[in-house]
This record gives sequence, C-alpha cells and structure tokens, in this order.
Amino acid sequence: MKIVEKKSLNFSERQLPISMLVLHYTETATDEDALKILTNANSSHPVSSHYLIGTDGTLYRLVDEEKRAWHAGLSFWRGITDVNSASIGIEISSKGRDKDGNAIPFSDNAIATLKILSKDIIRRHKIKPINIVGHSDIAPTRKIDPGELFPWKELSQNGIGLWTDKFSPPTRTAEKMLEEIGYDTTDLPAALQSFQRHFYPEAFFDEKADHTINRLAAIHNLIKESP
Repeated sequence: MKIVEKKSLNFSERQLPISMLVLHYTETATDEDALKILTNANSSHPVSSHYLIGTDGTLYRLVDEEKRAWHAGLSFWRGITDVNSASIGIEISSKGRDKDGNAIPFSDNAIATLKILSKDIIRRHKIKPINIVGHSDIAPTRKIDPGELFPWKELSQNGIGLWTDKFSPPTRTAEKMLEEIGYDTTDLPAALQSFQRHFYPEAFFDEKADHTINRLAAIHNLIKESP
C-alpha cells in the first residue's frame, strides 16, 4: 500500500471525542480531481477528509486525525449533530455513478486499502460497529454515497461494521427501529432508503426483495446485543 502525504487546508478543531468512522465516495472522474477538491481552500464551500483512497489503492493522508475535517456536512447519527467533530472521514475516489445513473463498483485495490486503514482506525479509537457508517446513513435526505454497491458485508466479515443476512419479525415500528439504530427519521422514506443502501442493497436490484422491515428488525436486534 502506497502512502502519500498531501495536506489539506480545510480543517478546524474538534469539539467531541472520536467515536465514528464515516465512509464516502468522491463523485470525481480522477484521483487528481478529488485531491484538488479536498485540499484547496479557494472554494465557496471548502471540504476535506482525513484520508483519500485512490482507485489504485494509494492512501493519501490529508488531515491529521486529531483535527476536525469537513466531510459530513449537515448530518446526524445517534444523537450527534456535529458529526465532523466526532468522526474520521475516509473518501474513496470514484465517480459513483455512470452516465445512466447506475452505481459503479469499487476497485479491489481501493477496498484492500480501506480494510487495512479502517481496522487500524477502529482499533486505535475503539469505534463501535454501529458507528461505522456511510455518508447516506448520516445525511439520508442529501447523500447516497457510498452507494448500494459498497461492500458492507465484506467489510463486516473483516471486522469493520455491522452486517447480517438474517430476517427477524419486527417488535417496533420501522420509525422507532431506525431511530434506535441511529438514523434521523424526519424524512422517514429517505431514512428507510438509506438503511436499504447500507444493510439491504438487494432492494435496489431484486424486485422480489420485499423484506426490508424484517432486515431492519434483524439489524435492530444486533445493536441491542452489541456491547
């Protein structure tokens, strides 16, 4: 894994301890485009992340972890509204969607680097599985990244985040379960769709995948069992 130091000008001081890991894609055509956006301050809306992973697996270190990078925007997770202060942000270089709007798979090299980096961050900061999320989880009305092709199941099998293939009977309403997992349910359909992107992507590819509430209940059970 190649590591490159490429410092961003866009950061501030943290107001909260690190408890989350937020994963994104860049929506850029090239790694170079992503680096320009994430490191330059001459923008009406400057942004950054702690790390960028290139399509070839190169790891770019942009913002020191003790600083607050600007990757989450207006967001919410499990009561936290200043997600930037509470999280480490990782951007994966990708256009995200093709010209027809279809999700683009991530490169094997990028995911290999993501596994190594994420496991190290989780270990050092003792981040709980439920707090390893995508941008769409924390901003369901604004964002869809890292998208329905992101390999959440594969990451979970490597100790990164929550996953289950199970279905369970619901014991609460969908809104209540989503809230207890961590979602902002102000827009309930958006929250449910973000849940699907993360925990039940079959809903986007298989018209017979009509068990979202049962998958939601299974994930809800997992968080109740997690320490």
